[in-house]
Amino acid sequence: MTDDIPTIEPLDIVVPPGAEGERIDRLLANTLPDRSRSFLKRLIEDGCLNLADDRGGTIIEPSYRVKPGERFLLRIPASVDAEPQGENIPLDVVFEDDDLIVINKPPGLVVHPAPGNLTGTLVNALIAHCGDSLKGIGGVRRPGIVHRLDKDTSGLMVSAKTGPAHEGLTRQFSDHSIERAYAAFVWGMPSPGQGTIEGNIGRSPRNRKKMAVLAQGGKAALTNYRTEAAYAAGAASLVECRLETGRTHQIRVHMAHIGHAVIGDPVYGGGSTRARLSQLSSEASEMIAGLGRQALHARLLGFEHPLTGEFQQFEAALPDDLDALAQILQKSGTL
Repeated sequence: MTDDIPTIEPLDIVVPPGAEGERIDRLLANTLPDRSRSFLKRLIEDGCLNLADDRGGTIIEPSYRVKPGERFLLRIPASVDAEPQGENIPLDVVFEDDDLIVINKPPGLVVHPAPGNLTGTLVNALIAHCGDSLKGIGGVRRPGIVHRLDKDTSGLMVSAKTGPAHEGLTRQFSDHSIERAYAAFVWGMPSPGQGTIEGNIGRSPRNRKKMAVLAQGGKAALTNYRTEAAYAAGAASLVECRLETGRTHQIRVHMAHIGHAVIGDPVYGGGSTRARLSQLSSEASEMIAGLGRQALHARLLGFEHPLTGEFQQFEAALPDDLDALAQILQKSGTL
């Protein structure tokens, strides 16, 4: 949560005797009976809860187990309009009918409102585009949304326009029957050239703001990858990743886990180090330095239409920035 969002005076909460080991979201719900647990859980995930001792730090995991005598400061945002308002934000519509809409999301567009991004989101754009038909579908703050892409990941998304469509699409995402393929430019050349990455994903024990592959806990995650091109004697590669699950930051975490982080990833990429850049042309190095986002694009989306039962598949070409990156890397030679 950013400091420029107006808040009510922070609440000072102390772990009472006998509550040690309890989940923090449950403790807050018991302490603040006028607030729902789901509301408090969302505040935690949005970074509104801080430790009030010398350690400081932000708690963003609702399942955090409290310790005896711990003190927390909970910042509750001041009241804002309960419903996002429509905004005239251009949309690249790939397909639309009475039940759903498929868009090609540009990088930099946040999917739904949250503290720090209350306006200018895909939801605001969809409300303006679809009108009142979205009201009441999937919740007030995320009407029609059945999945999301990270702010700086581009590509295909589907959103529901009716209740039955929302239920049908949500069910397909839950049972992992949605077909999703991403283009990822990564550091190095995976070996073998294709394979499957399996590893439970959950909050990193070292940095709770990041996800990580965990030896214990987390949620099962599976990514199939296939190397499509290798550049500059294997200094970088274009990899197709197909998801069989949909965990937070899954591709970014899994590719980094096998030593081939997504180029430009500010969280999991490890940075554009001198060793990495030295293997590329100066033109490619400059392009990557100015990319400003992870080189990840959702290029294929396939699903069964929730009302007609027809299987539909959509593709989106690389956006201009990643297409330019591909062309520059090709000049360095391919394998």
